[in-house]
Amino acid sequence: MQSNNSLSRFLARSTRAFAAFALSAGVALGSTGAAHAQRVPIVRDAEIEALVRDYARPILKAAGLANSNIGIVLVNDPAFNAFVAGRRMFINTGALMTAETPNEIIGVIAHEAGHIAGGHQERLRDQLARAQTMAIVAALLGAGAMVAGAASDTNGLGAAGAGIMTGGSEMARRSLLGYQRSEEATADRSAITYLNATGQSAQGMLKTFQRFQSALSLSGARVDPYQVSHPMPRERIANLETLAQQSPNFGKTDSEALQLRHDMMRVKIAVYTQGQAAASRLLRNNAGGLAARYGDAQATYLFGDLRSALSKTDALIKSQPKNAYFHELRGDILMKSNKAAAAAESYATAVRLDPAKSGILPIQLGQAYLAVGTPEALKKAVAEVRKGLDRDRENAAGYRYLAQAYGMLGDVADADLATADGHYYSGAYQDAKIFAMRAQMKMPRGSPGWVRAQDIINYKAPSKKKK
Repeated sequence: MQSNNSLSRFLARSTRAFAAFALSAGVALGSTGAAHAQRVPIVRDAEIEALVRDYARPILKAAGLANSNIGIVLVNDPAFNAFVAGRRMFINTGALMTAETPNEIIGVIAHEAGHIAGGHQERLRDQLARAQTMAIVAALLGAGAMVAGAASDTNGLGAAGAGIMTGGSEMARRSLLGYQRSEEATADRSAITYLNATGQSAQGMLKTFQRFQSALSLSGARVDPYQVSHPMPRERIANLETLAQQSPNFGKTDSEALQLRHDMMRVKIAVYTQGQAAASRLLRNNAGGLAARYGDAQATYLFGDLRSALSKTDALIKSQPKNAYFHELRGDILMKSNKAAAAAESYATAVRLDPAKSGILPIQLGQAYLAVGTPEALKKAVAEVRKGLDRDRENAAGYRYLAQAYGMLGDVADADLATADGHYYSGAYQDAKIFAMRAQMKMPRGSPGWVRAQDIINYKAPSKKKK
């Protein structure tokens, strides 16, 4: 009986270990599971999201994913990394800031698109199940030998049984790692295909792998290539360099306009994540350029004098009057200066000029109207926030502003429903159900709001698997 209990505990540990391994294997350009995605800190920014979507659009089309509703999520993490989970592609802010050219990030996106188009996550689950089976069979054989050894009082047979269990588990783990390395190589080759199809160079992709190789060399670490889930950087470069250089696009560089947008993205991330001097360090070779001045205006807004920040931003707008994100920054400065009405004017201009039609900017405009606080402004706040949420349905912060506006207008039922939606999209399902029930009690049965509340009440959250 004791042996059976030990075996059960071993099998349970084996299954949990393989599940945890599969969910944590996607580092340094790879695919990982949804559980990983649920723990990441998300960044929302209209300018950065628009730029990264522009990078991704032709790649996704070449990969046959243009109509697959692929979401791109920014992760607040300084590491150079990207991964996929389901139909979402996650890209670290560290990767965006470190990459010196758009082409480097486009190469990363092409690689991740290769994972999605190749169905690698689905096949990884099959491989995981196979690896678990191998481990379980080894555990049964090993446990049988251990029991036989105990029954015959043969220490050698018992030790052999333990070796079978350990060796079988290790063999299954190496098999899974080998499979993941092959999928990484496949995604690399797919990336080259997509870059060629879109007339773009693979130089940026090679530079990314060279960066990984340099980091590995500097770390002084000795890595067993059979104990990792990705090919070694030197191996990846060797495999791809010939293919990349054969492309007629290999020497092609990014346009000046795209490079400028990329530089402005980099300095924004640097200022917000690394402090006041980060932008000047990042673009010290082009200190007088537009991107450097944009970083200086951002830094002055966050850490300096608001009047000076406004003056610097007005100079930026003079140089690019149709840049929606300069007007957005102007709105941010005015909001911080407690000039909500003037901020609303700047945000309204940003919304009008925004080529990407982001949901974030109308929500910011609604927040400014909310701060104005007059009945007319509150009605505008509701209209603008709802416009933003129509474009960006999962923006939990937007529902909080909407609830506040409805509450200030005395519309308690819609305020409760907006609060319920905010909790729902934040993952606080129990709180969402409470506010949905409160809203439903104040609404006509069968009305659109009542039906939405009922949907929230009936929602069943995915069960959390025990670890």
